[in-house]
Amino acid sequence: MTTESPRWFKSSHSDNGGACVEVAANLAAAHGTVPVRDSKDPHGPTLTFDTTAWTAFVAGIRAGDFTA
Repeated sequence: MTTESPRWFKSSHSDNGGACVEVAANLAAAHGTVPVRDSKDPHGPTLTFDTTAWTAFVAGIRAGDFTA
């Protein structure tokens, strides 16, 4: 079991008026999950997604499946 710390990075789309999301994708291989948090509240709650679900979500964003 690894004790690697999350390396958070901000989404490239987070400069759109304060809707900031950070992801620690470095934990996906070791844990099978991707933690996500609000960059404005780094000590607040973290959502954790299964890597398969996260990959499908990102692919959907890139494909334009979630338009406003």
